[in-house]
Amino acid sequence: MPTLSREHPEPARPHQARGTAESFGTDARRYDQARPDYPDDLVARVVAGSPGRDVLDVGCGTGIAARQFQAAGCAVLGVEPDARMADFARAGGLRVEVATFETWEPAGRVFDALVAAQSWHWVDPAAGAVKAARVLRPHGRLAIFGHVFEPPAEVAEPFAAAFRRVAPDSPFAGQPARRPLETYQAGYARIADRIRETGRFDDPEQWRFDWERSYTRDQWLDLLPTTGGLTRLRPDQLAEILGAVGQAVDALGGRFTMRYTTLATTAVRAGTRRPAGATRP
Repeated sequence: MPTLSREHPEPARPHQARGTAESFGTDARRYDQARPDYPDDLVARVVAGSPGRDVLDVGCGTGIAARQFQAAGCAVLGVEPDARMADFARAGGLRVEVATFETWEPAGRVFDALVAAQSWHWVDPAAGAVKAARVLRPHGRLAIFGHVFEPPAEVAEPFAAAFRRVAPDSPFAGQPARRPLETYQAGYARIADRIRETGRFDDPEQWRFDWERSYTRDQWLDLLPTTGGLTRLRPDQLAEILGAVGQAVDALGGRFTMRYTTLATTAVRAGTRRPAGATRP
């Protein structure tokens, strides 16, 4: 699923890899500080395209996206399976309930928008869209989005080589150093297919936002340990990988520019449409 190159192994079913899915809270503060925000234009477009300001944030993590929606005037409820991440988000003023989305009980509550920022690949793809339809008001918006951030080859290739060397048995070790954007776009197209299959949404749209961010050596080495391929490594393994990457960034003058693409699949909850295969009473 499109996110960072080593967010999760391919082609395994990410939502079944609970150990990795719930490993990001190992250092919640670092995760929150190092991970980038989402484009303001994306947040504004979701808010403008929703019937109201009640937002459910699925897999809210430390609250990075949730705080952006709060700043846009929304009332946000987060659902997060990792209690450590949830505690960090609560400390920042976010309401969070600890559960996977599949087991979370809405207790009759419905929302104007359901967002999943860098998290939908941890949700069962068959159950997720159906449950999203159940907790959205008619004409409510489902918005699933995440960053594609592939560092330059001069950084990505030493990282991949070091990872294969120190963790050859990891399911992440066989991934290529960099993957084309089309790989990620195909993942979001599959999300759209799942949404269509419910018969409960208007036709999904694909959004794209391109932007750049400059990283120093220290900033990049701070972000890397928050990614799925590295959160479960031993300290000595992590140190060797970071050392190799640090040398690569030093060779570029101590910093580099990352070209980001933030992709989104979004759809509006139909007001009267029946689920696919349903018959009239």
